[in-house]
Amino acid sequence: MGLIGTRRAEIVREEGRAELIGVVDASLEKASSSSREFGCRMFADWNEAVGSQDVDAVIVATSNEMLAMITAAALGSGKHVLCEKPAGRSLEEAHRMHEAAERANRTLAFGFNHRHTAGMLKAREIVEDGGIGTLLWIRARYGHGGRPGFEKEWRADSRRAGGGELLDQGVHLIDLTRQFLGPVERAFGVTRTTAWSIAPLEDNAFCLLEHERGRVSQLHASMTQWKNLFSFEICGDGGAVIVEGLGGSYGKERVMWQRRRPESGPPIEESFEFEDSLGSWRREWVAFLNAVAGRPPLPGYAPIASGADGVAVMAVVDALYRSSRSGSPEGLRHVEAGVAT
Repeated sequence: MGLIGTRRAEIVREEGRAELIGVVDASLEKASSSSREFGCRMFADWNEAVGSQDVDAVIVATSNEMLAMITAAALGSGKHVLCEKPAGRSLEEAHRMHEAAERANRTLAFGFNHRHTAGMLKAREIVEDGGIGTLLWIRARYGHGGRPGFEKEWRADSRRAGGGELLDQGVHLIDLTRQFLGPVERAFGVTRTTAWSIAPLEDNAFCLLEHERGRVSQLHASMTQWKNLFSFEICGDGGAVIVEGLGGSYGKERVMWQRRRPESGPPIEESFEFEDSLGSWRREWVAFLNAVAGRPPLPGYAPIASGADGVAVMAVVDALYRSSRSGSPEGLRHVEAGVAT
């Protein structure tokens, strides 16, 4: 029941399509106050929660070292699961969760929330309508500047986090690029610990991904981005779409649509701004409920990130870390969509 767990609980209550049965937290004081706030039960521990007969689905919003353990147990108890990103600390943990979902025949989804922002949905609409032609490449940046005492948080503990900035914010960029450019075939990565005392974890990750049909994405996830930044550029042979901002400290969410002129020169530009930065959480929850019910995504919604998506993203992360160690591009230790990569 930290920041994300509380936000998820608020969305369940406000959206109204499901009943919040109970909450769990390592701090009994926090769990008790949350149960009073939301008018629900307080479970003594997570084992009790995932084993409860009146629970149909579990939202796992913990630090990284607990994600795979709780998710696999919940799936094994017959529950559907929405697990926060990343898909564990390693490719092996991601496979463990996905395989548990397959055995249990239950829905497993991962909280790649940026799929569901108004800006990314607008970009998807423009691209799918052919608004920038055939896609060529993606360039994306995402970062923040940390905070005092960051070195003492769980994200700075390699055992608990499993990875640094690549595994924290970088996975969002990887998930989004796969949405537009498809499976990744090779990855070249450089990770560095530059300003924060968190080694062996990285505070910067520079990534070059080769997708199917020769398309390329260039990604930078940074913990030394002193002014918070989100920028996602999609280039096609007929123009480009640029998504900037996520609301709050990342700035207002804005989409710029650039259409290439036949005679070249400056493109025709159109821009869109969005105020509802928290709407993505509601849309993601609705997408999860639709997936549990076996229904397709609603018009204008993005599909929820599936267990297979979680594994695919972690396969890219795994290749990037291996590449950073070897100094060479690396293939993926994973088979996606029938293509060995």
